[in-house]
Amino acid sequence: MSLSYTVGEACAPVALKAGQSLMLPSSPKESASCLEVIEGFARLYWTGEGPGDITLAFLQAGDHVPARHLCGGGICIEALTPLSLSLEGFIDRDLEMDVVSDWTFQLLRIHHLGSAENRLNGLFILLVNRLGRRCGDWCSLPFSLSHDRIGELIGTTRVTSTRLISKLRHGQMLNASFRGGQSQFSASLIECESMAS
Repeated sequence: MSLSYTVGEACAPVALKAGQSLMLPSSPKESASCLEVIEGFARLYWTGEGPGDITLAFLQAGDHVPARHLCGGGICIEALTPLSLSLEGFIDRDLEMDVVSDWTFQLLRIHHLGSAENRLNGLFILLVNRLGRRCGDWCSLPFSLSHDRIGELIGTTRVTSTRLISKLRHGQMLNASFRGGQSQFSASLIECESMAS
C-alpha cells in the first residue's frame, strides 16, 4: 500500500490491520509536520538497498515522528497491532521529543552487549520497559515479533534467535507463540541487569 499525498497534507487517519505495512511519503510538505500514532503499536523501518529491513523504532499511541525522519524514501511502518495513524500532525518545537532517535540509539546499544544471549535479553528488557506492562510474575507485550525480526534486531540469524528463544522457553522465562498474539516474559528476566537503562 502506498500513499499519494505528503506528510502535512490534509488527510483522514490511516488504519492498518496487524501485519500490514505502509510505505510512508518521502517528501514532507512542511518541516513542522509529523506522523502521529493515534492507536496501537507499530515498527518504523527502512527498506534500504540491502537484503533486509532495518528497524528504526517501535511506536505506540501518542508518539510523533518528525517529517525529517521520513525524507529520502524507503521508510515504512508496520502495524504490530491494529493501528491508526495520522499523517497531518504538527509538532510543537518546544515539546518535541525525538522518539526515532531515542529508539535508534537504544537498538544500537543492544548490538554492543556482547553475546547474542545478552543482546536478546537486552531487547526484551527494552521492549517490555518501553511498551509492555507487568502482570504479577509476568511482563507482557501486546504484540509478538517473528524470529527473523528478532534476529535482525539483535544481529544474529533466525536460527540463532530461535535457539536462544527455545532456551528461554525451556527455562520458563518466556511464554509466547511469536505469531499474532501477546508475548509474556518472566518478571525475573526483565528485572535482570544485562542492559543498563
